[in-house]
Amino acid sequence: MAIRSDLDVYLDALYLERGLSEPTLRAYRVDLEGADSYARSLNKTIDELSDAQINDFIGSLFAEGLKVTSIQRKLSALHGFYKHQIRHGRRDDDPMARIHRPSKGRPLPKTLSESDVSKLLKAPNTDTLIGLRDRTMLEVLYASGLRVSELCGLERSSISLEQGVVRVLGKGSKERLVPLGDAARDWLQRYFLEARLEFPDPRGPAVFPGRSGSPMTRQTFWHRLRHIAQIAGISTELSPHTLRHAFATHLVNNGADLRVVQLLLGHEDLSTTQIYTHVARERLKQLHSTHHPRA
Repeated sequence: MAIRSDLDVYLDALYLERGLSEPTLRAYRVDLEGADSYARSLNKTIDELSDAQINDFIGSLFAEGLKVTSIQRKLSALHGFYKHQIRHGRRDDDPMARIHRPSKGRPLPKTLSESDVSKLLKAPNTDTLIGLRDRTMLEVLYASGLRVSELCGLERSSISLEQGVVRVLGKGSKERLVPLGDAARDWLQRYFLEARLEFPDPRGPAVFPGRSGSPMTRQTFWHRLRHIAQIAGISTELSPHTLRHAFATHLVNNGADLRVVQLLLGHEDLSTTQIYTHVARERLKQLHSTHHPRA
């Protein structure tokens, strides 16, 4: 019963030193008794658990289907317990110091399948000026992975149809060159020849002007995107960056190097780009569960 006594002493200390409420103390007790029970299944005390055994304990919690937030709370309780034991000379080291705690992680960005992107691109009626402009904007966005603000702010001087690249001034006024690809370049060429002169300020610098001739706003593009998605029959909830996410995800799915994707997106930190490896992994898991006979 020494283990129980240690836990009781620690919980009493939490009550006296931190003034925790009875429900909070009960939650601490449940979390610590879970670890205590795991230790006893190994014929050990909670004080004798190594960092490797705590990692196995974390694995068992995941296997039970616990949420990351619940596991984080249990590990926090363990960390506090071991600090208390060290402070009172009952343990020499803190095994939690060597534990990589699971993080909740960032939400995966919403994206589209390649077939849905194809439907979206084909939805505008390119026999009209508005439809031709919309199709060109979508083609450029999907081909380059630009932010919506970067797309709307494009100027004629930033595009080289001959070289097939666009010069982008991104966040922090950092400049990058992004390839357009043949399809986007062809649509831009057609748009300049057939439609751009019919919009306000025909000789102005804005590639995609609004009603006043100044660059189209993000809000206007977002309105157009939702309208086009309805025409295409796409029910997936879209965000202004949906095609940017699709651009990156499809590159990763098809084997693109993550650092190349980082450069194309204009991310300063590679960790920002790594989210797309998780999106690709989720897609692989979906395909596996759908098509594998023993999934």
